[in-house]
Amino acid sequence: MPKLFDFDTVLAKAQKYCAYQERCQWDVEQKFRVWNVDEEIRDEIISDLITQGFIHEQRFALQYAGGHFRTKHWGKIKIESELKLRQVSKYSIIKALENISDEEYRLTLHHLIEKKISKDQSKNTFERNQKIAQYLYSKGYE
Repeated sequence: MPKLFDFDTVLAKAQKYCAYQERCQWDVEQKFRVWNVDEEIRDEIISDLITQGFIHEQRFALQYAGGHFRTKHWGKIKIESELKLRQVSKYSIIKALENISDEEYRLTLHHLIEKKISKDQSKNTFERNQKIAQYLYSKGYE
C-alpha cells in the first residue's frame, strides 16, 4: 500500500475514525501504521486530533472501562491491563476504575459465579471451585 502523504486527507480520515468510536492515541498510531502514514505528519495530526477533542485519554478510559465491564463483564484487573497496553496514563486508569461502582461490581461477580455453577456438572466441590476461580481470574476479577 502506498504511503499517505497528504496532511488534509489523513487528518480527515483520522477524524472520521475517531468520530465513529472513542479512541486513544495508541489506537490512532496503530491505524496510522496500517494506513502507511508518513512519519513526518503523524505527530502533527495526533496533536491536531487532541486539540480538536477527537482524542481524549480520560474520556476514552472511562468509556472503555464502563463498556467492557458492562458488556463483556471484565473485572478491574483485566480492564487495567488492557488500558496499560494502550498506553493510557495511570491517572486516567484509576479514574476509570473508580467510576465502576462497588455494588455493581459485586452484583456482576455474583451473577458470573451463579452462571458458572449452573453450567458446571462436577460432583467434586473442590474441582468445581477451582474451575470457577480460574474462570473469574481469566475475566480479570481479584
